[in-house]
Formats: sequence, C-alpha cells, structure tokens
Amino acid sequence: MPRTARIGAVKAQRLPARADVRRAAAAEAKGNKGGRRPVVTTAEAAAVRAAYLDGQSIASLAREHDVSRGAIRTAAADLMPEHTAVHQHFPPPELVVALDMPGKVAEFLLAAVLDDAEHAALDQGVTVRRGQGYTLRVSAVPSVHRALLAHRQPLDGAPSTPAISAQRKARREYENRVNSLVADARR
Repeated sequence: MPRTARIGAVKAQRLPARADVRRAAAAEAKGNKGGRRPVVTTAEAAAVRAAYLDGQSIASLAREHDVSRGAIRTAAADLMPEHTAVHQHFPPPELVVALDMPGKVAEFLLAAVLDDAEHAALDQGVTVRRGQGYTLRVSAVPSVHRALLAHRQPLDGAPSTPAISAQRKARREYENRVNSLVADARR
C-alpha cells in the first residue's frame, strides 16, 4: 500500500473518533453521564436505601426487587460502611486488647477514683497467679489502658509519701506494656 493511501486511512479513522468526542461532550453538557443505565430506578433506589438503613440485608433487598446484589450495592453505595468510613474521615474503631497489669498497680487503681469504663475493665479483669504475686489481665480498648496509666502517677511517690521500689517497678512494667501497645498501633 502506498504511503499516501496509509495517511488517508489514518485520517479516515480520526474523523469518526473526533465525532465521538464531540457527541460525548454534547451529551455531558445535557447532563447525560454515559454508561449503562442503572437497573434500580431512581424511585426504587429511595426505597432500597431506606430499607438498607433500616437494617435489611443486601441479599433480601435483591430478592425483593428481583435484581442482582451488585445492583443493590450500586443503589446504596454511599451508605456502605467502607464508603462512609473513608469519605467522612471517621477513625477506625479501637480493638479490645488484653494486657497484664501487675497486682500492685491493680490494688492501687481499685482504690482510686475512676470512670465507669475504667472500673468495668478492672472488675472484668482475670486474676493470674505469678509466683509470689499476681497480675490482673485487663481486656479493654487502648484508650482505657492509657487512662488507667494516667491514674497510676502517685505510685512514683510524692514529697510527703515515699514510693516503694516494688510499686515503682510495677508501674514501669505496666507503662512499658501500654506504651508498646501505642507503638504497635502506629506501625
């Protein structure tokens, strides 16, 4: 094929492509976004969204409207947990973590004035015998562990009451465990 024939063929291919671009721009100007039309109509989408917010499952909504689960997910896409958590900048929920609290720290904290969540965490703790002493295995979210750690400051001693070295050591052990928990969360 001569070179001029090939150039003519390329120009012939460009003309329909330019026309497609113009048609797409005109459709977009009218408000048409292109692509396949959704299976769930706008009227049905409102009912689907309301039912989804009421707790109805995606599978049951799909059966009820006689469409696929994907069509239901598309209709309620902005209500899905993965969409709301990412776009509304909610922090991820804290996971419950079990830490061993030395018995000396636990005894001090049980006598201290604490919030309800902190008291509940200590009350639900499991006592584990360790040689001469014991530890209290406390299951709570990291924020509760940090709050408990903040209440333990008097174990360091005050000018009027000297601290016992065993109490200081117990406080340091718990502090190291809580701090390692925070360091692991940052990774």
